[in-house]
Amino acid sequence: MKYTAAILTVSDRCSRGVREDVTGPALARMLAEAGWEIVTTKVVPDEFEVIKAELVRCSYDLDVCLVLTAGGTGFSRRDVTPEATEAVINRVAPGIPEVMRAAALRHSPDAMLSRGIAGLRGGTLIINLPGSEVPATSSLAAIINSLKPGIDRLRRPN
Repeated sequence: MKYTAAILTVSDRCSRGVREDVTGPALARMLAEAGWEIVTTKVVPDEFEVIKAELVRCSYDLDVCLVLTAGGTGFSRRDVTPEATEAVINRVAPGIPEVMRAAALRHSPDAMLSRGIAGLRGGTLIINLPGSEVPATSSLAAIINSLKPGIDRLRRPN
């Protein structure tokens, strides 16, 4: 099976060019090293409808196996990535963020403040990661070995 992924960085500052996106490229490198094909990477602002539309495009139009979002999972009023994800998924995958938070708590008690979720939209797994590079890559490291088996189950013909 070909494992395809999209990476969506959600950041007002990065989308305006005020700050460079370092998290998206770091996640892309990790996935590529694990044998994933990165179909697209994109930076979008913290806007509910924009995030939602991009999640639909990646899962429906591009039909990628995996969408990783980075950012918009905190307590700021502009942080709406989990809500946009919730609006497009058909089923939740609660174990994934549980594992990511448990791993991150070993490094920082603030990890409990992440509101990221994971879920399924058709044959696509969508996972919300933190926006900062180290927490995002640490979160991905905690789950990366289970992603391909999960995709195999998700995309297996009935």
